[in-house]
Amino acid sequence: MNRIPRLLAVMVMLLGLSGCGYIDYFLLPPPEDTAQELYEAGAEAMQDKDYMQAAEYFQRLKDRYPFSPYTARAEIGLGDAYFLAEQYIPASDAYVEFEARHPRHEMIEYVLFQIGMANYKSATAIDRPMDRIDSAIEYFRRVVEEYPDGKYAPQARDYIVECRRKHAEHEIFVADFYWNLERYGAAWTRYRHVADNYADLPEVVAYAEQRAKVAYLRHQQGASDKEREREQGSWKQWFEWL
Repeated sequence: MNRIPRLLAVMVMLLGLSGCGYIDYFLLPPPEDTAQELYEAGAEAMQDKDYMQAAEYFQRLKDRYPFSPYTARAEIGLGDAYFLAEQYIPASDAYVEFEARHPRHEMIEYVLFQIGMANYKSATAIDRPMDRIDSAIEYFRRVVEEYPDGKYAPQARDYIVECRRKHAEHEIFVADFYWNLERYGAAWTRYRHVADNYADLPEVVAYAEQRAKVAYLRHQQGASDKEREREQGSWKQWFEWL
């Protein structure tokens, strides 16, 4: 009757002496990846162009090991992964956070340029507000002003011109919209703004100036017609009163 309990006791003792590894394997949680392992996994995913998987690895590293030597590189990698996945707004947010956390980092010039690029690429529609383009101009100008001889300054200068072109084209789009509604006064104001503020874009200015002249004449003609109608209406009322 007592042999089975004794046998069980012996088995437990043996497991306690030589089977701790088995207990750990089944009962304890697996060890977490190190910061280096997460970074290397993210870098490998980037090479494989699996950008969202890379972003997941870099985000995990950032959350688990905020003070690791690999964290800053992972934060830049997170922005790059989103950027290459064409997720431009999350990319911009990741780069902006990096700048806030590491304002003196050796990669800041690159990060500022990438913030500009992410904002530039996120502004795809000419009929939408130009807030992202404004932000892109701000960061491209910072690259030029803070790193005038840097690697990214020439590209930043080119993109400033392209951003201004997008701004001018947006203004022309709005002016043309008013023109098509025959609201020539509003159209003239927009065309005139482009002609006065975008001298570095001569082909755009030429179009704006030509349309501004015609819009102004039509606006004046419309105003004269309304004045004539008002005067004729007053005389008609006078004669009807008589």
